[in-house]
Amino acid sequence: MDMEVYRHTSAHLLAAAVKSVYPNARLGVSHDNGLEFAYDFDFATPIKTEDLATIEAEMARILAQKPTMEVREATRAEARKLLDKAGEIYKTELLGEIKTGEKITFYKLDTFNDMCAGPHMPDLSKIEAFKLTKITGAYWRADAKNKMLTRIYGVAFEKKSQLDEFLVQQEEIKRRDHNKIGRDLEIFTTVDVIGQGLPLLMPNGAKIIQILQRFVEDEEAKRGYLLTKTPLMAKRDLYEISGHWKHYKDGMFILGDEVLDEEVFALRPMTCPFQFYVYKNSIKSYRDLPVRYNETATLFRNENSGEMHGLIRMRQFTISEGHIICTAGQVEQIFDEVLDLVHYCMRALGIENDVTYRLSKGDPNNREKYIDNPKAWQESENAIRKVLVKNKMKFTEASDEAAYYGPKIDVQCRNVHGKEDTIITIQLDFALAERFDMTYIAENGEKVYPFVIHRTSIGCYERTLAMLIEKYAGALPVWLMPTQAVVMGITDAHNEYVRNVFAKIQSAGIRIQKDTRNEKVGYKIREHTMSKIPYMLVAGDKEIALGAVAVRTREGVDLGVMRVEDFIETVKIQCSTFK
Repeated sequence: MDMEVYRHTSAHLLAAAVKSVYPNARLGVSHDNGLEFAYDFDFATPIKTEDLATIEAEMARILAQKPTMEVREATRAEARKLLDKAGEIYKTELLGEIKTGEKITFYKLDTFNDMCAGPHMPDLSKIEAFKLTKITGAYWRADAKNKMLTRIYGVAFEKKSQLDEFLVQQEEIKRRDHNKIGRDLEIFTTVDVIGQGLPLLMPNGAKIIQILQRFVEDEEAKRGYLLTKTPLMAKRDLYEISGHWKHYKDGMFILGDEVLDEEVFALRPMTCPFQFYVYKNSIKSYRDLPVRYNETATLFRNENSGEMHGLIRMRQFTISEGHIICTAGQVEQIFDEVLDLVHYCMRALGIENDVTYRLSKGDPNNREKYIDNPKAWQESENAIRKVLVKNKMKFTEASDEAAYYGPKIDVQCRNVHGKEDTIITIQLDFALAERFDMTYIAENGEKVYPFVIHRTSIGCYERTLAMLIEKYAGALPVWLMPTQAVVMGITDAHNEYVRNVFAKIQSAGIRIQKDTRNEKVGYKIREHTMSKIPYMLVAGDKEIALGAVAVRTREGVDLGVMRVEDFIETVKIQCSTFK
């Protein structure tokens, strides 16, 4: 069976049910996206998620009548008359775009009649299992200038067992969705008046990001990187030199009017041009190379509203940015070094087996999007391919995915929804050094343009955090948890000891809370377990006598009574051997 036709027909079954339940709703268009089907509607009164059950019931009622899908051609005049009578203004707009000579077809299902190019299944009895899944907003024709319509999504399968399996998977997605867990664990939140793609990191989230940043910066320092701190914005002039103004302007936030203002600024979408001027501050010789710069950089990109998604896709984010300026002969060595750093970071996070690699190439036929230097592109792509093969890394290749100034390695991780997101990039740049007149003195005394390798070691911190939340369902590795332990007494009489234990463990560098609330200890344990805190420490008369605590994990494992010093050592060893 052609599942695309199957789901397209299911979308029309959905539309028929909506028009039956909500006669005044106006039809938009249907969509087919992998497993999902969808249809856009303009409702007189907005519907809610709970209304989907009523629509589903109507779909089942229509199917019970064993209807068939009837198709007939119409002239343009007939189609106009039918659509005008039904008040289908969106379909009328589409009718105006059908070219002369093209067929105009209407498909009739029960009392529902819709203009559509098809194809559809004539026999709807084959639709065995379906489920409406969600409601979202969608601009008509995907244009923010148009009216926001309501898009209803659903899934359809040939067998009920397939639907049941899908629903189980959806429950697992909900259990791991960073958008839900991140809010439940008070890691981040979003606020309408602040804006889409601008999440607020709450104390728990800010602490995790701080831990990650310190870890990365310390490791990079050990590997010879020099830390910089550069401005969050720059004049248009800088981006004109780099080429971003030509190739990436629509993705930037512009400050000022290009016509009226002499000085126009833009928030930075990257740090490379800034670090280039750090390099240019003094004359370099071949003996000084490679030079490695790193920066924990806040960047800004003007993404479309419909693309915003939790911590995965944002308009402001923080990245472990780095640039290595090197000679042509050092390129392979530097790529090896960067890959080693990336692997180290991924092992530390426990995601080394969850990622895939892609060689993202340019398109020699697209001279508007990419710098026009076919020879440099070919040589750069070959150099990256050689490194990947030498390191015995499995990788795919994709054209038209490169940066405009050179090819790159994209390290990708599949999110809980099954979509691959790029979390780390390593780019080989053969062009920008010349644009910025970055040189070094070669052995023969001549000025030479170096290569630049743009890289991240852990990627965008917020996106990486989202991936970790989903992988671990919120129960991050102990070294990353904002709170690693909580200590509590069985009764209020034990609170003085609890405070002493808290002070001792905190002074040892372990992130701990104390819970001296007048609540039952079982209630406290359940609450902290839900918060994913790795260790619950309980103190009663027996523990006080031994100078110890009873230790329980968030997984419900009872580790027994441990001396406070032994618990401290256990956590320190666990956090020091994560890699």
